Amino acid sequence: MGFVMLLSCQNSIAKIHDPAIVIERKVDSLLGLMTLEEKIGQMTQVRHFYDIKKGDVVTKFIGSVIHTNGPLPGEDALGWQARFVELQKEALSTRLGIPLLIGVDAVHGQNTFPGATIFPHNIGLGASRNMSLVKQAAQVTAIEAQATGFNWVFSPCIAIPYNEKWGRVYEAFSEDTGLTQEMTLVSISGHQGQLADKTTVLATAKHFIGDGATDDGIEGGNTTLTNQEISARLLPPYRIAVASGVGSVMASFNTLMDKPMHAHKALITDTLKTKMGFEGIVLTDWKGYSRYGRNEIINAGIDMVMAVDGDLDVFQKGLKTGVETGFVSIERINDAVKRVLRQKYRLGLFENPLPDSTLVSKIGSAPHRTIAKQLVRESLVLLKNENNALPIDKNSKIVVVGEHANNSGLQSGGWTISWQGETKNYIGATTILDGLKKESQAEIIYDVKGTGTHFDADVALIVVGEQPYAEFFGDINDTTNFELTLSEAHQNYISTYADAGVKTVVVLISGRPLVITEPLEQADAFIAAWLPGSEGDGIAEVLYGDYNFMGKLPHSWPKSVDDYKGLYGPNFWDDSIEPLFEYGYGLKY
Repeated sequence: MGFVMLLSCQNSIAKIHDPAIVIERKVDSLLGLMTLEEKIGQMTQVRHFYDIKKGDVVTKFIGSVIHTNGPLPGEDALGWQARFVELQKEALSTRLGIPLLIGVDAVHGQNTFPGATIFPHNIGLGASRNMSLVKQAAQVTAIEAQATGFNWVFSPCIAIPYNEKWGRVYEAFSEDTGLTQEMTLVSISGHQGQLADKTTVLATAKHFIGDGATDDGIEGGNTTLTNQEISARLLPPYRIAVASGVGSVMASFNTLMDKPMHAHKALITDTLKTKMGFEGIVLTDWKGYSRYGRNEIINAGIDMVMAVDGDLDVFQKGLKTGVETGFVSIERINDAVKRVLRQKYRLGLFENPLPDSTLVSKIGSAPHRTIAKQLVRESLVLLKNENNALPIDKNSKIVVVGEHANNSGLQSGGWTISWQGETKNYIGATTILDGLKKESQAEIIYDVKGTGTHFDADVALIVVGEQPYAEFFGDINDTTNFELTLSEAHQNYISTYADAGVKTVVVLISGRPLVITEPLEQADAFIAAWLPGSEGDGIAEVLYGDYNFMGKLPHSWPKSVDDYKGLYGPNFWDDSIEPLFEYGYGLKY
């Protein structure tokens, strides 16, 4: 009997010191001290510019700030930190001293900061299949985010794209649910690590749910999948994310069977929170409160609102009125605030709310860029290699054609430095041409627009692709400027040299598979390079044979524009559509 009592006593002591139980007790204690206004403040997220003026963090009890497209916080990393320290100190000066969550869309590295390490977009990570490197990329992103003042990132995107017309295909890892699950696990582990450590950040699984499966690939459109299809194809990565302890989930812009996801209680509360056991924060996307039902989204299970572009007072006053009139229960408010406070305690913000200035030296450091360059090498997918076109002999005379060959902005895509990306070089990056010049032992001619007739070259390296885009700007439909095929100019780059009999190697820079059936036939070799980010010279190393091709297609590749007709095309789960290249295809030397 004494032995049993001893075990019981030891178990009780263990529970008292269990970190999760300690955090819950702190959360309950703090919640009990809060006014309704303070609770609503914790549910509020604003930009550090435009949405607030000095002192608003104190008077409106703001719980979170974000940096997005707009004025930079400072001239350098210490300046960025200083801006967020200023806001953090305002939060700490309030009656209860609750620190801020400070978020950023760091979706392929800390991509808002010039000079940071920019990784291949997720579609390239999916092509690499290298789980260890993907985890390391997330760890680097966390360090460089913390080094610029952030403790929360809105990454990873774990959507399953149905349709290459969707403008966010490159933000997702793959069309394959299983591969996306594996990538989700390592990405969240890399971002969050031991959360109280100053080199980790809160991660966000997004967008919940169906954002990549909208009819005709329209960003924010309607998703008409059945509950069974959602459960089998779209929910598994979220189950992995929740099991991994992901700190937040962002709601999606799309509707599901014509109901806005932000207001979908059956999926947000009943499925994500109750059935799956998610204990973190459910966050809106941009202006989610005013766009999708106001207090209805709170009742559906939204915990924090991006109160941006004029939504701050609308949200705070509207929610207070909703509580006072009984439309929103105080229990729902308390649940939301507990979720926010829980993550702040998990991050250790109450003990260490300010960023670590010693991390600044790690931004864009050689070890970080080494990881990014290896991911570039392993993400490249060799689609064709005939006539001994590859690897290129380092003594070969090469003519390089195309603006994408010497432009780090074009090679990196959207969400790079600015929201819609850059069309010029940015600090710290290398281009494909940089790499070629570094590796070559012979003459390299750069004919940016393909206007020359350098037919005496041994090899014509033609670099073509898409212009940068993000979100709905990248959708392919009657209202946007993007196409499913290469531009006429880029097709001409290829034809000029292929028709002249010059050995022609094509590198495609794109955020999604494009219809390239004819250019593929013209070229001797063809590489899908996706959006490689800041380490473009890694591509040259593979072209010269210093490294072999490792990448495998994360998406099936369409054969023709006709494959895209209909609501879901190209949907390669449908056996009626035959791809040009199947999922998983990729050649080696």
